Amino acid sequence: MHLAVTDAHALIWATTGQLRRLGRKARAFFDRVETGDAVLYVPTHVLLEMGEAHAAGDFAFAGGHSFDAWVERLTHSGRYVPVELSIDVVRRAQDFYDIPERGDRIVAATASVLECAVVTRDPAIGRMAGVETIW
Repeated sequence: MHLAVTDAHALIWATTGQLRRLGRKARAFFDRVETGDAVLYVPTHVLLEMGEAHAAGDFAFAGGHSFDAWVERLTHSGRYVPVELSIDVVRRAQDFYDIPERGDRIVAATASVLECAVVTRDPAIGRMAGVETIW
């Protein structure tokens, strides 16, 4: 089973049909998630960022779904697994202050703790965390 952590941009673009904004490997990974051949870990702070962006009108969910309805569908799919901010992730994030954005540090630390790749267009996240990036 292929496993990865996602950042907010990748998940927004994938769930709003902006697939051309994703790299070729990232599109392929999301396709595998949709067919059940992969699982994507979604840090809960990524969901928070998406809720904020949706509330600000930065994007809309397909079918006009509300944020709550979208989160409900996502988290009950079995293919997208929410990951709470744990003390292990907080401690690991202390090693990644070269990554300027807090959210990106949390994504990097989550991927590092879970020992899996991260779906991101930011190669610095993977380099700092010592994990593979998928883009």
